[in-house]
Amino acid sequence: MADIYEEILRMKNAGQVGALATIVSARGSTPREVGAKMLVRSDGSIFGTIGGGALENAVRLEAQKAIEEEKPRTLHYDLTGTEAAALGMICGGMVDVYIEPIVPKPQVFIFGAGHISLHLAKLCAMVGFQVTVIDDRAEFANPDRFPEAEAVIAEAFPSAQSKLHPNRSSYIVIVTRGHQSDQEVLQWALGTEAKYIGMIGSRRKIQTVFANLQNQGCSAQKLEHVHAPIGLDIGALTPEEIAVSIVAEMIQVRRGKKHSP
Repeated sequence: MADIYEEILRMKNAGQVGALATIVSARGSTPREVGAKMLVRSDGSIFGTIGGGALENAVRLEAQKAIEEEKPRTLHYDLTGTEAAALGMICGGMVDVYIEPIVPKPQVFIFGAGHISLHLAKLCAMVGFQVTVIDDRAEFANPDRFPEAEAVIAEAFPSAQSKLHPNRSSYIVIVTRGHQSDQEVLQWALGTEAKYIGMIGSRRKIQTVFANLQNQGCSAQKLEHVHAPIGLDIGALTPEEIAVSIVAEMIQVRRGKKHSP
């Protein structure tokens, strides 16, 4: 059976988030000893235990808040008085629990290596994204132009896509040089688990692309989750400004702020 650290590694590799709860202080009679750990997944399921019962359930609920906010927290539980009665536990001790969010580094796959992507890759790397740039033109997609990218792929989009494995922590930005390639990349992206999919273009272009995909069997419900036109509406005009608007929208999604594409 896998131990808790193997499960954390598995979750990170799958792009899943969670929180690790650890008893860091225990005084008197407590359900578990210092060092006991419990991993809480985003759906509320757990791996390991810090003692079971109402205390564990209370920690699980707090862990889910920590996952949502991506902020660690330390909780104190007095199991000797009114707090213990509220939890249904009269153990006669006190427990401190440290909760640490488990958040994999987000990936961004930038399709297209033009002017916008040049600035976008820099900004994404600055705010903590792992950057991959893909374009079918080697003169554009090369490490010299994108030194901050962890990977630069210069080959046809369908071929490159077969090597990519977006997960639930992945972001896909579609800024290729043509409507047809944008549509093809979007069709592929909709079949992934990516947390964010954004496509550049005028509203007329987007309506055309969406209509084409629906004619090919793509559901309207899936298309509703695409951020198009891409980026927050800040009146951006230059490639630099457009890149800022895209990264701002990605951060908004990453931090769980509500926004309708």
